[in-house]
Amino acid sequence: MPSGPTELSPVAARRLRLRTQGLTLPDGGAGTPDLSPVDVVRRMVALQGQDLPAVLRAIAVRSRQGTTLDDVRAAFDAGELVRGWTQRGTLFATTPDDLAALLSLTGERMLRAGRRVRETEGLDGDVVARAEAVAREALRASPDGGIARTAMIDLWQQAGVPIEGQRGYHLIATLGVQGVLHWGPFAGAQQQLVETQGAALGEVLAEEPHTALRRIARSYFTSRGPATTEDLAWWLGLPKVPVRTAVAELRAEQPEAVVEVVVDGKVMLVGQEPDGPGAGSVPGPGTDLDTPSGVVLAPGFDEFVLGYQDRELVADAEAMRTVVPFINGIFRPAVLLDGRVVGTWRRAPKSGEAPFELVPGIQPDARAAVEAALAGWHLG
Repeated sequence: MPSGPTELSPVAARRLRLRTQGLTLPDGGAGTPDLSPVDVVRRMVALQGQDLPAVLRAIAVRSRQGTTLDDVRAAFDAGELVRGWTQRGTLFATTPDDLAALLSLTGERMLRAGRRVRETEGLDGDVVARAEAVAREALRASPDGGIARTAMIDLWQQAGVPIEGQRGYHLIATLGVQGVLHWGPFAGAQQQLVETQGAALGEVLAEEPHTALRRIARSYFTSRGPATTEDLAWWLGLPKVPVRTAVAELRAEQPEAVVEVVVDGKVMLVGQEPDGPGAGSVPGPGTDLDTPSGVVLAPGFDEFVLGYQDRELVADAEAMRTVVPFINGIFRPAVLLDGRVVGTWRRAPKSGEAPFELVPGIQPDARAAVEAALAGWHLG
């Protein structure tokens, strides 16, 4: 008689999520064993990336010991990592292949969602087409294939393409969603725009969208579980029904790929690590999770906080107010204590400013652990 799903306490589920996210290891260390920045991003499919310094740190902190921010930048310079508008109208860091796969799933939906804004800004189809023609010509004429944002907007202005206010940004984002361009190699501290190869909407892709959705679902639950199908649908910005169907098909075809756990009465899913870099490095739900995870520092906009529709497992309302204190959608770096958000921290506090802010009730030994974690932070 088959056994039912494994039951996990919320504490154990948080510890498991820290491990699947690559933020802690069974021995208490940090990062995912022997994974390069490219391996980390490929494993997670995409990491929220509208804040460029934050996503560089999010990748580095999950990579093999000794990884630096320069190592992450080098992966972008080599074209192995890119940053584009892959889902929910937001920038994500991903690989070129997954940029194409994600846009095949989300691109048309994001273009429809942005239609009203484009109409309000006077960016009709003819304007977007003119902007695309100028952009493609400029990118192909560039000696290194890249152009800075300001240079691109200047070229549009010279060509009579409207760029006032936020129009330049909306044009770049629209062309990104259409698979025309994305952010690539660095020029100093900033990324350059480069032409996207093989991800334009409507092109024949190596991977069918439905196949891509099943693969991405497995990766999501492997790198973020325990999580729900609703979390995955929200993360992708897709309707729940096709996502549920893809997950059900994945589980029917590969029963060992994604398994159920029950957390405080709620059914969640955890993916099992496939072959390749990191295989077997993340424990399944049956692994001992009795050891506290201690303090982990997460960068701003980190997937540990933003990668889920339902964040109640890791943060209550008071803790979320420290991380998101305003209505502008800025997510501050998070202090995690045994997998729970207990406050925020600052990489470079101003004179007289506290380096961290915790919710009430944190014990002195935990505060000392936060101070020690801050002292050991090595990613700038």
